[in-house]
Amino acid sequence: MRILGIESSCDETAIAIVSGNGEVLVIEKSLVASQAALHAKYGGVVPEVAAREHIDAIFPLLIAAGIPRDGSGINAIAVTSGPGLVPALRVGVELAKTLAWAWGKPLVGVNHLEGHLYSTFKAIEFPALALLVSGGHTEIVLMKDHGVYERVGATRDDAAGEAFDKVAKLLGLGYPGGPAVSKMAESGDPTAIAFPRPMMESGDFDFSFSGLKTAVAVRRRENPDDRVEDVCASFQAAVVDVLVAKTMRAAEKFEPKCLILAGGVSANRALRDRLLRDFSPVGRFLVPDLALTGDNAAMIAAAGYYHALRTDFCDPLTLVADPNMEIV
Repeated sequence: MRILGIESSCDETAIAIVSGNGEVLVIEKSLVASQAALHAKYGGVVPEVAAREHIDAIFPLLIAAGIPRDGSGINAIAVTSGPGLVPALRVGVELAKTLAWAWGKPLVGVNHLEGHLYSTFKAIEFPALALLVSGGHTEIVLMKDHGVYERVGATRDDAAGEAFDKVAKLLGLGYPGGPAVSKMAESGDPTAIAFPRPMMESGDFDFSFSGLKTAVAVRRRENPDDRVEDVCASFQAAVVDVLVAKTMRAAEKFEPKCLILAGGVSANRALRDRLLRDFSPVGRFLVPDLALTGDNAAMIAAAGYYHALRTDFCDPLTLVADPNMEIV
């Protein structure tokens, strides 16, 4: 089965073709047009600008992917239908609906977060536990089977990636902030500043990063001579400590056969290394290749593949973009 994946939830326009046979998924094509440089001058993504850029990029990507104009060779279409920025989502959703109608192909609306669950392109053993960490989401999800999820923890305010971006802006490191903070942290001392570990002992699997972000701002105001490298390293250490501690406690409770780290912040080397070290004695640790940590259409096609196996399709005349779509 060959799935055409379409992704336009934020500031990456992406097209992919993924073929599946049983539990084996192969990426045939994965193309991404990033808008990061464009939005950097605004310090964040502007939804209307993102939507216009998606319109300009999406058809050239379809052509570059070598997809026949009649859709021959494609068995189903999978598109991110939420969550995300609604003007951006609509570009991909309307394209997918049009192609599904014109080609007579079944259509799958995929939750963007569900796509991240499948971004490792490795066989998932159930039950599996997933830590989804991105600019907009920080969640712990228990995967009981394909398409059967339970959210056991989530952020109560800022997502971890959002906190990285805001700290980067505070320190004048530009946008996107996560990679910049991580790069600076490599030459900093993670023990230099004792930043708080929010909700570390809360007894649940929820997160909160707004107070940590505020702690960085207060520290910067009161100690302007701190080395930026030390601030970044200490902040990153606090975030990683909380993420790993909560995830490992959830692993102790639910006893998963594998742990998935996914989302944009899964590219963070410190987080990857800590979870690999702590979970590997317990079970398989799955993490995407760096090229698949960000938003891409291959992961949407992969999630769509499992929907297609269950004939879980939607009507191209009624599918709408849902910016607040929940994974469970």
